[in-house]
Amino acid sequence: MSSIASYDVIVIGAGPAGYAAAIRCAQLGLKTACIDNWRNHKDSASLGGTFINAGCLSSMALLESAKIYHMLVKDSGSHGIGFDNLKLDVKKMVNRKNRTTETISRQIKTIFDHYGIDCIHAHGKLMSASQVEVKPLDQQPGYLIEGNNIILATGSKPMSLPCAMLDNELIIDTTQALNMTEKPKKLGIIGAGPIGLEMAGIWNKLGSKVIMLEAQETFLTAADQQIAQEAYLLFSSRQGLDIRLGARVVSSRIENNRIKLEYQDHEGNHHLTLDKLIVASGRLPSSENLAAAEVDLLLDENGFVHVDENCCTNIPGVYAIGDLTMLGPMLAHKGLEEGVFVAEQIAGKHSAINYDYIPNVVYTDPEIAWVGQTEQTLKAMGENYRVGCFPFRASARAQSLGRPEGMVKIITQADTDIILGVHIIGVRASDLIAEAVLAMEFSASAEDLARTIHAHPTISETLHEAALSLANRALHMPFE
Repeated sequence: MSSIASYDVIVIGAGPAGYAAAIRCAQLGLKTACIDNWRNHKDSASLGGTFINAGCLSSMALLESAKIYHMLVKDSGSHGIGFDNLKLDVKKMVNRKNRTTETISRQIKTIFDHYGIDCIHAHGKLMSASQVEVKPLDQQPGYLIEGNNIILATGSKPMSLPCAMLDNELIIDTTQALNMTEKPKKLGIIGAGPIGLEMAGIWNKLGSKVIMLEAQETFLTAADQQIAQEAYLLFSSRQGLDIRLGARVVSSRIENNRIKLEYQDHEGNHHLTLDKLIVASGRLPSSENLAAAEVDLLLDENGFVHVDENCCTNIPGVYAIGDLTMLGPMLAHKGLEEGVFVAEQIAGKHSAINYDYIPNVVYTDPEIAWVGQTEQTLKAMGENYRVGCFPFRASARAQSLGRPEGMVKIITQADTDIILGVHIIGVRASDLIAEAVLAMEFSASAEDLARTIHAHPTISETLHEAALSLANRALHMPFE
């Protein structure tokens, strides 16, 4: 193979981290190539990686359809809306989801074209500190390209479990779950973390009986436990999800076109018969075949690429970002920021990422979002803190939307009033959390939030009222 092109930067992977890196590099005047091998449901090239094509964005698109269906079935009467012969067409829902992801992928390609980024649909493999092998997916001969800098951004993949081996029909991963065209009557999900909950919310709203099996004894361990408990009650008691904690799956097998599953908990062994089983037990980095052995790219035992605080690998001029590394959580916006961060480093610009203030979001209904420290962490640290809470049921806007469930919780340092953490479960939590992140980035106090005028009535007022509640000044707090 001979080298046929040379670039300032080569990016391998076009998920959020990769496409953000490529775009920012090109904006800064660097000659950039981006190599990506994703094929969509039409077997065509599709930028955006797992996030757009088979992850969070796809899940959100399906959830919106499911929410409409659920509202029509359960709540349309209270709005004075009646109808006959409501029909559910899951295939059309999936087609709408696919059209949405195709549109967003095309938008990224348009941006690439605008900035003159060479987009190569192939498998990219690091061969040296300055060379990448390009292996086309159509069996054409491979070739080498050269880059002064190389950014690895191949993302992550669903984790497999030996107790629930995929057959790609009845036992499936989360990617396949987003393309089911029929509603399973009884659906099992292994894992009650963010990904599992997002899957469960979709199919529960469409009328499936959903049973979630979570090996950990605590629900949503990364979240503030008061918020997690509120979420558990909402999802189980009010929405009907069957969430079984401390449930470790022992085995599963297919028998008569159904799944026979065995799991253990503190009461012993139990058996389930399911129509479909989704394995949503986490994700691992997509680092297999990422680099030639002689390159000696340093990985840990789980396949994460070792990097320093500047996303530099052990190979000079080679960076790794996004889900490939252990820096920060596996979140799209974390990857986006790292892509920009590395591009600006390469261009000689000062840049930084504050990993302490990366918002976490679970795109369930209602949404869950948080930033900063949880109460249980602060308590374990012995920190002197205060807590202010405000329920969505006290919000006029939330009531008018028919979405009174949830709460906003603000934690501050007791002596300085500086905001240490904000935790939300409720409608539009993913949007609300942005104000909290901004406040914390600028070291705002709760009093700063309390004195900031918010439009009335709005959902954003809930954050304002939670800040007021720290000093027992909330204006709309109900006395019950």
